[in-house]
Amino acid sequence: MATVIIPALLRKFTDGLDRVDVPGRTIREVIRNLGQRFPAIVEHLLEHDELKPSVAVSIDGEMATGGVLESVGATSEIHFIPAIGGGR
Repeated sequence: MATVIIPALLRKFTDGLDRVDVPGRTIREVIRNLGQRFPAIVEHLLEHDELKPSVAVSIDGEMATGGVLESVGATSEIHFIPAIGGGR
């Protein structure tokens, strides 16, 4: 199973967990399976079944550009990186 690293801003939706093992072969499947365990997190990652524009994904240290169709390996480490707003 892939390991999803939960950023601090989203841990309130995962009962404080900072990493969760989740099955899935694409980012869409990983988010869907993560949502089965933690339903509230999905709305912070997806919009109309696509990644929100404010969320970036890193898989095994590489920035993913394929959106929800990006492939995930069985032992991948996935980071969801929320954009930080504010400033000038």
